Amino acid sequence: MLLILLSSSFCLGLMAWGLDFLNIIINWENLVKLVERTVRSEYKRSPDRPIYIVGESLGACIALDIAARNPDVDLVLILANPATSFSRSQLQSLIPVLQVMPDQLSLYFSYMLNLASGDPLRMAIENVAKGLMPHQIVGELTQDLVAMSSYLCVLADMLPRETLLWKLQMLKSASSSANSHLHAVKNQALLLCSGKDQLFPSEEEAQRLYHMLPKCEKRVLEESGHFLFLEDGFDLVTAIKGASFYRQGKYLDYVSDYIPPTPYEFKKIYESNRWVLAVTSPVMLSTLEDGKVVRGLAGIPSEGPVLYVGYHMLLGFELAPLVLQFLMERNILLRGIAHPMMFTRAKEGRMLDLGSFDTYRLMGAVPVSGSNFYKLLSSKSHALLYPGGVREALHRKGEEYKLFWPEQSEFVRMASRFGAKIVPFGVVGEDDVGELVFDYNDQMQIPSLRTFIKELTEEVVHLRIDASGEVSNQDVYLPGVVPKLPGRFYYYFGKPIETKERKEELRNRERAHEVYLHVKTEVEKCIAYLKEKREEDPYRNLMTRLVYQATHGFEAQVPTFEL
Repeated sequence: MLLILLSSSFCLGLMAWGLDFLNIIINWENLVKLVERTVRSEYKRSPDRPIYIVGESLGACIALDIAARNPDVDLVLILANPATSFSRSQLQSLIPVLQVMPDQLSLYFSYMLNLASGDPLRMAIENVAKGLMPHQIVGELTQDLVAMSSYLCVLADMLPRETLLWKLQMLKSASSSANSHLHAVKNQALLLCSGKDQLFPSEEEAQRLYHMLPKCEKRVLEESGHFLFLEDGFDLVTAIKGASFYRQGKYLDYVSDYIPPTPYEFKKIYESNRWVLAVTSPVMLSTLEDGKVVRGLAGIPSEGPVLYVGYHMLLGFELAPLVLQFLMERNILLRGIAHPMMFTRAKEGRMLDLGSFDTYRLMGAVPVSGSNFYKLLSSKSHALLYPGGVREALHRKGEEYKLFWPEQSEFVRMASRFGAKIVPFGVVGEDDVGELVFDYNDQMQIPSLRTFIKELTEEVVHLRIDASGEVSNQDVYLPGVVPKLPGRFYYYFGKPIETKERKEELRNRERAHEVYLHVKTEVEKCIAYLKEKREEDPYRNLMTRLVYQATHGFEAQVPTFEL
């Protein structure tokens, strides 16, 4: 993958070359051609691989112009706070002022430097997040302010009125050119817009571009400023991976193009879900080869392919502790087979923004399909499958811990083809963290909500249209849940079911169906076991766990029922 970065630093750096040189050489057309030559050269060298152009502010305008001029090149555009909104920004009004004012513009120049230098309060918050002590924070801020005051006058001399005016006129030309070519941009594009951009109305502009560009997605960073790439808390690679924008060929392959989370990425995900682990204190049990049940994941197979098949709690409450614990305890990355609604969305739809599911994609989720299932098992992955799907995760009142599986086998024959181990598992605890009080049946009695549910359901990809029974009801709705004083989550992984030595046997549909029913029965047994045993857990209640942790340390593992 080739990545071309066009940041504000690149564009500002041109200003130090001297105004006469800039006027002669670096006009807008020449600047675009300068980058375009690099793009064409790389395309000639690797025509089957995508070229990523990352553009910030003015750089985003360059990226859009190059995409419009080169429709034959597979370009992926990452656009951060594009300057296409220049005509609606405060900077636009500075041009006539600069044209008539004298060279001494310290007031205006200081103002612009303040916009570029960042927010000291935000810097302090980031330092706290990095674990710096208060006296260190004060020291760093003092050094920053002293350094800024020392070079402020130097920068003012380097950027006189003419140079600053040139920069603004360049932005005006860039914005005008990019906007005039937007209709020709058909490339995949990711818009990154900052909620606290003081230079441009980036959120409004992102919404406009989102509707104008046909293959566009957007992400809003509410606490970020204009110079996004200079912020310590922003990671460009994480943003690209989370949006599923990284690919090596013409089309995205969710299996072969996937890059596992880095330690830094995992740490951020873990920290954002730490409260879930704290309040649910998950208990995980697994089964060894000799049938012994142990606490922890020692009974989980190390080598893939492995297929984990289980019960989906309401709204998938069990997912975060499950995936995080597997990676922490066994260094196993569970590749969840997920509903397509997490990967595609209608632009005018009512579904959640796709950014809400970036963490799932970052942790390896793939859209459900036969080809993706095949690729996961053929690559010896640890795949996570919920046969009950949406119907199980969005169940009704009184249906907790009830399986809504299809009548026919969906996974056994594929698993046996690759000799995958099938691990049935059950999970309980949703009724200990919340009570479902306003379900699908209730909402369908209200005309406005009935219409809303219908519109939501029509937006998403329809699955199991040929299935019969309740599992075919794939209506999407938002359950009304009243929180409870949290109880505890319990997971029980049964003994792995071998298919490697039964490949020929399981080609027979009847034999495969027998195994399918066996797996379903094992999942139901796991659930029944946990429902019974949790009654014996003295630490099922949050308050008793807090008392235990207060005396043994908050990092101590809280005991559970005897096995």
